[in-house]
Amino acid sequence: MIFSKASSWYSGNLQIKTLLLFGVLMFSHFKVSAQIKPKKPIQTDEINFDPNSSSPNNSVQPQTNTSNSAPRKDTIGFEHRNDAKDSIRLSYRYLGDVKKFYLDSGINDFDKYFSVPASSNFLGNNGAAVQSLIFKDRTNIGFDPGFHAFDVYLFAAEKTKYYTSTKPFTALSYQLASGKEQMLKVHHTQNPNTTLNLNFDFNMISAPGLFATQNNNHNSYRISGHYLAKKKRYGLYFGLLGNNIKASQNGGIVSANDLSDPNRKDRFSVPVVLGNQAPYLNNPFSTSITTGLTQKEQQFFLQQHYDIGKKDSLIINDSTTEYLFYPKLRIQHRFSYQKLNYGFRDYFADSTVYKDRFNQALPQVLDSFTLAEQWTNLQNELSLINFPDTKNTSQFIMAGAVWQTVFGTLKNGNTTFNNLVLNGEYRNLTRNKKWDLMTQTSFYVLGENAGDYKVQASIQRKLNRTWGDVGVYFSNVNRSPVRLFQNQSVFNLDTLPHNFSKENTTILGLKSQSKYFDISFQNFTLLNFIYYKNYTQPVQYKLPINIIQFIASKKVNITKRWNWYTTIALQQTDGAAPIKLPLAFTRNRVAYEGKFFRNLQLSTGLELRYYTPFKANDFSPLIGQFVFQDAVVIKNRPDVSAFFHFRIRGFAGYLRVENLNTLDPSNAFTFTKNNFSAPLYPTPGLMIRFGIQWWFVN
Repeated sequence: MIFSKASSWYSGNLQIKTLLLFGVLMFSHFKVSAQIKPKKPIQTDEINFDPNSSSPNNSVQPQTNTSNSAPRKDTIGFEHRNDAKDSIRLSYRYLGDVKKFYLDSGINDFDKYFSVPASSNFLGNNGAAVQSLIFKDRTNIGFDPGFHAFDVYLFAAEKTKYYTSTKPFTALSYQLASGKEQMLKVHHTQNPNTTLNLNFDFNMISAPGLFATQNNNHNSYRISGHYLAKKKRYGLYFGLLGNNIKASQNGGIVSANDLSDPNRKDRFSVPVVLGNQAPYLNNPFSTSITTGLTQKEQQFFLQQHYDIGKKDSLIINDSTTEYLFYPKLRIQHRFSYQKLNYGFRDYFADSTVYKDRFNQALPQVLDSFTLAEQWTNLQNELSLINFPDTKNTSQFIMAGAVWQTVFGTLKNGNTTFNNLVLNGEYRNLTRNKKWDLMTQTSFYVLGENAGDYKVQASIQRKLNRTWGDVGVYFSNVNRSPVRLFQNQSVFNLDTLPHNFSKENTTILGLKSQSKYFDISFQNFTLLNFIYYKNYTQPVQYKLPINIIQFIASKKVNITKRWNWYTTIALQQTDGAAPIKLPLAFTRNRVAYEGKFFRNLQLSTGLELRYYTPFKANDFSPLIGQFVFQDAVVIKNRPDVSAFFHFRIRGFAGYLRVENLNTLDPSNAFTFTKNNFSAPLYPTPGLMIRFGIQWWFVN
């Protein structure tokens, strides 16, 4: 819909014009830019002025000829482009992974720019709680506070990328959308010398929202790096990260009929369950939350190792020697310190709503309601790693032990508990890169989570360039109920005592990636599944749950310039099970693409996303959890968007017009026929997004 409030797109025209002008000026002043392609050096275009010039403007000043030599010309000298000088090699790895990855510079998929994947639904606007439409079971074991509705926005230690770069590299991204929604991303990495890499990341989301009490303000930072000593015996990986989530909660709208009311085209006037008395904040720089959830995390982690093995060296020239080392035994230590804070507050709590919906009695008609919980998690791990093949460090056998200490501030005071965990792993990525074999196990032998375990195995074979990779994998996880389900948790609002058994999940899968298509098949078997049957009460399902899932993706070349990208997911589960999924999900993009005018890469067209009707989970705003419901069927129109994406060397831009499907001819052709992501949680009407991204070599 086109909104009449100051939060509408058209009231931000001045911002857009200013941003465009700023982008043009900035782009015209860049002397270097980067063009990144997977598995290829990043090329930059650079004009090299006369190196003899010392003038600030790079021009040669007139000089008096005081010798018999020919007079120096007062002109600018140009050099031919040196691709070797203007290129960069950039790759990264994840901690504990033997594979090397490269940046993807493609512009056809908006998932690379946006914070929420297209296969997920978010509750109203960017930064809100997210749930995947394609089933994904959590496989983490041991200590888990239980808050995962905002995971897609968080920096995590296990997802930290450790880069290797021949030159400093920076990526800047900014997005502006309807309702004054903004998103900023900053990334920088460099190798100050051959032994050290440093990396910095920062993400910010500011979304005031189009309905009452819907503003989200998140920011995350991460500083990481790795060091490898000159003689390659000692190595160190480290990281410091922080996440700050502030998400207002309105509990959904009161009635779906209000959306079609011609007097409520201004969506802020639509009544909501929580926060109607809160003041309206349409300032994207305001971070105050009067009714909503907060989540803060700080974590420091490091991993260091020392190798015993065979040393060697390679003489490059008279002054340069490259040291080589082939490890046989590695002694590895890992340390992690994590502090977690979770909270909910409502300064304008309506006692009637809290009693009827959440079974919470408040002493006054209009009162305040707060919840707060804090955790500190300390871990120390010592491991021994053996490398059977001296010249292949991608083949190893690892055995280790972890000692974990957890402190918590809960409902009845403080608590402390410990865990002892044994880990083992075998990995073999063969020298020819054709076979990749992995087996891994973790077992909690003592402590609060004793009996938790995870066993997983996979084998993958690279066939050829045509048929790509084929692999099978298996996983079995036995885990304790998350802390949120236990009686001591501040966020456990149920008055009944709980004594839940451990949950068990078995996954058997098959995947294939080739030039023709990507396909995957998974079978999930869940035992003792725990879920919320309403806003506050967790229960355990005693019968086994079986879920079958098939996903296929393919790019179809319709003509030389027109391409069709399609993804389809099929899912099936027992109708009586407390897990509801759409039978089919599909995402399709038809785009006109190509390279024009030497450096312009273009992708423009239409995108359609659709999933079959199903009983989508509701959301409990007090505890920040998606909860089961069996009464309301979510039946939406297909989501339709038009997009225009382009890239000129290291500069990319995108313009999107989303939710064209909300056009309602019966309501004066306004965009008021909203879809729903959950019961009484409408998605926005017409959304216009504009964004830019720079990749450049410093």
